[in-house]
Amino acid sequence: MKFKNLISLIIVFGMVDVVNASIANFDDLSLGANSYWNGSDGTGDFVSGSAVFNNNYDSTYHSWDGWAYSNKSDTTTPGWTNQYSAITGAAQSGSNYGINFMGWGESPSMTLSIASIIEGIYVTNTTYAYLAMKNGEGPATKFDDEDWFKLTITGKDESGSSTGTINFFLADAGHIVNTWEYVNLSTLGAIKSLEFSLSSSDNDPVYGMNTPAYFAMDTVVPEPATIVLFCIGGLLLRRRRK
Repeated sequence: MKFKNLISLIIVFGMVDVVNASIANFDDLSLGANSYWNGSDGTGDFVSGSAVFNNNYDSTYHSWDGWAYSNKSDTTTPGWTNQYSAITGAAQSGSNYGINFMGWGESPSMTLSIASIIEGIYVTNTTYAYLAMKNGEGPATKFDDEDWFKLTITGKDESGSSTGTINFFLADAGHIVNTWEYVNLSTLGAIKSLEFSLSSSDNDPVYGMNTPAYFAMDTVVPEPATIVLFCIGGLLLRRRRK
């Protein structure tokens, strides 16, 4: 009876805490004020919460792709020198957030420690991409009502097979996203990893997409039932070992 009561308490407290729980929110990563990390220290892929984010840094050209993380707040400076700021000027929660850049290497990805259902994520534009679409910047042209900038998120299972895709428009029909927006990913089912790609209506026939290939992400939210099951599973495992 005591064991059943304990399970009940775990379920109750698990459901109470689920609102504040996240798979990853980048706030467990150390950063100074108004700064960023892009892999220049050579450490490569990094972990936040229970997820691994890929990072590739080229020390020859001092370039990177995949994931970086940041707490910069510059919403006014245009151009590549401001590639680490979210247009919101702040994280969705806490202090830090992720910056995703689709470069020339492997696709940006997030890999979970255990295959799970992700309820959703929060995304927004970077200042660099937002101002390039709003005003034009270098090869990027100013967006009109016909232009669009799309984020595609693909779920992958344990075997690497796709579980489906979700599309979210960071710009469309004259609106360019400048707030944190929630993207529901629950229809992807249980996934081991997510892969991210960007596409745009503004393209060069030789060099490809003109729109800066960046977006910002924060607070990866797990399905509530997944957290409770993890709690119960851990307790049952400990009980069997006694």
